[in-house]
Amino acid sequence: MKKYIRLTFVILWMAVIFYYSNQPAVISDEKSKFIIHLFELLGINLNSVLGSMADFVVRKAAHFIEYMILFILWFDLLYGKYDLRRAIRYSIAAVFLYACTDEFHQIFVSGRAARFADIMIDLSGGFLGAAIRYLVLRTKGLEIEELKEDDLKK
Repeated sequence: MKKYIRLTFVILWMAVIFYYSNQPAVISDEKSKFIIHLFELLGINLNSVLGSMADFVVRKAAHFIEYMILFILWFDLLYGKYDLRRAIRYSIAAVFLYACTDEFHQIFVSGRAARFADIMIDLSGGFLGAAIRYLVLRTKGLEIEELKEDDLKK
């Protein structure tokens, strides 16, 4: 049953990413401005810190965080069925493939474009997700397969 719940979370999160990617650039820009405004309410003026780059940084941070979460959801689905290394590899592959399809999809959305840099940002979020899951597993004291000399040669 847990497997189906985890799969549901993966699918729902991918739908959330698709939903936001499907919004025209004008709407996406408004959401970025809203986030900047929320930071202002918290006493952090991103515009004064980042200048004209504030909107850009917020949008790229959103990419990073979305795909970090996607990695964690994929990993939680796959770990247990696969060993640690395979679960990480397969989850990173899923993040990469979905990032590629997401960027391709944006070609067809008004004011949006496909950018290789966004795929790299998404993948970076996935790698941070991998580091977080690994550290959480280590902290909890769960058994983690250590790399063997044979694994290092591969």
